[in-house]
Amino acid sequence: MEQDPRALQNDDLYRQWRDSRSDWDTEARKDIDFYLGNHFSQEESDDLASRNQADIPMDRVSAAIEKFKAVLTSRPPAFTITPREDSDVQVATLWRTVMGYVWQKSDGDWQMKQAIQDYATTGMGYLYAYIDRESDFGRGDVKFTYVDPFRVYASPSSRDRWFSDSDGIILSTILTGEQAVNLYPELGDKVDPVTGEEIPGLIKDISGFTYDEEDYPSSQNKNSMSVFTPAEVKDKDYYQVKKYQVLERFYKIKVPYYRIIDMKSQEESILSQEEYAQFVSENSEAFDIGAFTAIEVLQTRVKVCASMGEVVLYEQILNTDEYPIIPLPNIWTGTPYPKSDVSRARPMQRLLNKLWSLALSHAQASAGLKLLVPLGSVEDVNQLEKDWANPNAVIEVDSSQGEPHYPAPQPLAGEFYRLIQQSEFYIDFIFGLPEMMHGFAEKAPETMRATERMIALGSERPKSKLRDIEFSINKLGKVLYNLSKGHYTYKKIFRLAQPNNNITEVMANFYTDVSGAVLDLKKEKHALDQHDIRIEPGSTMPSSKYAELAVYLEAFQMGIVDRYEVLKKNPELFDKEGIMRRTEEKQLLQQQVQAMQDQIKNLQGDLQTAQRESVSDRKRVEVEKFKSRLSEVSSESKADRRVQRSKLENEVKLEVEKLASNLKDVQRKVSSTPEA
Repeated sequence: MEQDPRALQNDDLYRQWRDSRSDWDTEARKDIDFYLGNHFSQEESDDLASRNQADIPMDRVSAAIEKFKAVLTSRPPAFTITPREDSDVQVATLWRTVMGYVWQKSDGDWQMKQAIQDYATTGMGYLYAYIDRESDFGRGDVKFTYVDPFRVYASPSSRDRWFSDSDGIILSTILTGEQAVNLYPELGDKVDPVTGEEIPGLIKDISGFTYDEEDYPSSQNKNSMSVFTPAEVKDKDYYQVKKYQVLERFYKIKVPYYRIIDMKSQEESILSQEEYAQFVSENSEAFDIGAFTAIEVLQTRVKVCASMGEVVLYEQILNTDEYPIIPLPNIWTGTPYPKSDVSRARPMQRLLNKLWSLALSHAQASAGLKLLVPLGSVEDVNQLEKDWANPNAVIEVDSSQGEPHYPAPQPLAGEFYRLIQQSEFYIDFIFGLPEMMHGFAEKAPETMRATERMIALGSERPKSKLRDIEFSINKLGKVLYNLSKGHYTYKKIFRLAQPNNNITEVMANFYTDVSGAVLDLKKEKHALDQHDIRIEPGSTMPSSKYAELAVYLEAFQMGIVDRYEVLKKNPELFDKEGIMRRTEEKQLLQQQVQAMQDQIKNLQGDLQTAQRESVSDRKRVEVEKFKSRLSEVSSESKADRRVQRSKLENEVKLEVEKLASNLKDVQRKVSSTPEA
């Protein structure tokens, strides 16, 4: 097997960058141990046992991380897409649907939670934008996923928080032989079409390059949660198989593109090098007479080179100028190795565990009854211990030596328990989580407005972190936008399910004689960054439903919004659509009754006019006939109106009573119940 210098370069850079971050790997492993509840090493547990103290952690870190995730991913992000130039604004609106489609296809909410968990636990989370070639029946879909931070390696010389200045980014993937062949069929055995003999696949040729090291550093703490840590799972029997490492190196290159200008219409198009060569061959005469002119421009693009052992699996130029692996750095250190919130909370968590162990030890010692007997008053102490357990025992003692007595246990000082509370508070403070965010009602102020104000103040630190995370999501959106431009060049309908179960559809690359393409992605696939992709600030943060309802109630009283908008914001009404439908039916019935009343008034006016104009018997006869007909119509109308009015009054009365009751409950909760 011939060595490929590109594969050797991948392996060399991987080993250099891996060794440079070994310290970060060790610290990140400790942080993960603390998140999993593995707070004690075996030596620490043995030391506590020798002093009759429990090695049970009072885990505050994992609860803080879970709440931190819940706060930052309460809602899906809302993207805003605006054109950078004087282009069609409607196209930007359609792009918003495409981005929502990609988010839903990727299970974006779950992917973000995992990345933020790594962000808080290890100091670095990653999101990876890619094209799933098997999706949509082989047509492929643009997606993204979270990536284990231990699989990503960047140049140690990088000083940009998001690795924009890095010489490259390497993604390591560990596969079994079967997994490798499934992903890359060319590695497997083949059958000679002539002889029918089996030809050994490449996977056998590189068996000498099986992966012996581990991406995951070993755990330093004992497993106190009765679950397998990643470092322990790798040692199980069913994992003892040959493994192969795939290295995907992403790096930036300059790629030539050509601006083709139609000299007559002055329209421009951008072509790749291959597309330009084909265009010139098809339009050589037009170029000769000057009908077209071409301008070569160099553009930055990301190239990926994947290798296994000393073999290159594939090379590809991606339709993006940003790395598709987007980091979410936490506490920046000026290097590619940021620190985590857990690393800052570990010392305080260790102190909390120490205090908790002392409290348990004291409780255990205080719970057991101790009997002090004067020396010489009992002949056999061992027998006394046995008899003491018998409730009917008769025990003799020599009272001349003194009376037996129970020593009163000494309570722990109040400062001890205050220290425990302060330790818990400090851990929450590190994560920027006030106690009210944990749902502790006793910590909330008496009024809703005060509670909202306290939560708003307590949310400033999570919001500060959210700004950095939103910057990473903006980069992700930009990469997804560019990849979508390059991939979705065929006819496709994007369907996006809305929260109200409505379906939004966007047609791409459908052409008509009147309007052209609805969304022409093929035409501008090489023109990157035509739209500014940004996430609405704070769109993923939680909001108070009752606070929103209070605002809408005030707006309704001022006449700014109608009752339907208030109804939509009511968090306790479930059949909102049914209520609105029945209200519309009642309004329609009222309109029908009003129309009947107007008809009666018109008939009465006609009657008065006929009476004034009747000067003959014949006219009087006609008037009498008209009166008779009017009386019949009026009687029928009155009867029908009475029925309709009675029905309407009953329905309105019931609905008014129901809405009045709901409004009182809502107003009571808005004024007195804080939103956690």
